[in-house]
Amino acid sequence: MQTDYINLIEPTPKLHTQKCKLVSLLLRIFLQFTTFIAALIAWYIYDYFIGIATLLLVFIIMGIIRSKIRNAVIPTKQREFQYNDQGIADWYTARELCIEIEEEKE
Repeated sequence: MQTDYINLIEPTPKLHTQKCKLVSLLLRIFLQFTTFIAALIAWYIYDYFIGIATLLLVFIIMGIIRSKIRNAVIPTKQREFQYNDQGIADWYTARELCIEIEEEKE
């Protein structure tokens, strides 16, 4: 009988305080909507061509920011899994911003 064990993955951390949940929500909104807001502002101020160019440029920049945040906080064994913006924001908030709160509870 072969005994192969599946490596256990860490679940996405749960945020307990309202402050941490608010920070996670703001980070998620930033990751989701910055691209479109910047493109709409550029389109309104300048022209639709500049708006489309801004959309493409900010899409690339936000992808880089999203991947940097994702690779900074998600454990190495779990990086091949797909995470949405809410998961990335929860991981980042729990690992980088709300560390002292989590340590006090343990």
